[in-house]
Amino acid sequence: MPDTPAPESPLGPLRATANIGRGLWVTLRHLWRRPITISYPEQRREPFQRFKGRHVLDRHADGLEKCIGCELCAGACPADAILVIGAPNTPEDRRSPGERYAKVYEINYLRCIFCGLCVEACPTEALVMSHAYDLASDSRDSLIFTKDQLLVEAPLQRRPADEDLAAGQEVGDFRILKEGLAKARAEAAAHGPRKEPA
Repeated sequence: MPDTPAPESPLGPLRATANIGRGLWVTLRHLWRRPITISYPEQRREPFQRFKGRHVLDRHADGLEKCIGCELCAGACPADAILVIGAPNTPEDRRSPGERYAKVYEINYLRCIFCGLCVEACPTEALVMSHAYDLASDSRDSLIFTKDQLLVEAPLQRRPADEDLAAGQEVGDFRILKEGLAKARAEAAAHGPRKEPA
C-alpha cells in the first residue's frame, strides 16, 4: 500500500491554533521582564574574579621585566600558541634580573584556548591572565600579540593573601596527603618488612 497521509481529524486546525497560542504565550510572558542584554561597547559587564582573559607580562617594582625567557610557558601550552626566544642579558642592556630575558615573546590568540597552564608554569609569575575579553579583530595578524603589546608599563597590583605562610609550609590537600603518607609508612614499619609471595 503506498504511503498516504492520514486523513486530517476535525480537531487538527483547533489543535494547531492551540499550539501557536502556547508558543506565543512564552513570548508574551517574557515581554514584560527586564532585559538582560547590555549595550556592549558603551557598557561592559564585569567578569567573575577567576575569569581568564588576555595575557599580560608583569614587571618588577624597579622596572625590570619578570620574564627570564625560560620558555616553560611555551612548553606547557597544549595549543602551541606561545613563542619565546630567550637572549642573554648584558651589563649594558639589563632587561630582567636573571641571566636571560625574552627577546621575542608572542602569543597567537587564534590558537590560545585560555586554559591558564602557561600561567601555572611560569616560575617568576611574569605571565598573568587579565580580565580583558575584547579580542575581536578583522585581521589574523592582529591576533598575534607581541611582547610590546603584552608588557605592562608599571608593575601590577596584587591583592594581599588571606594569611602569610612561612617558606616551605604545606597548605591544603598537600599537607593532608603528606600526613596520610607518613601515617601509612609508620604502620608499615610497625608491621615489619613485607614478605614477597613465592
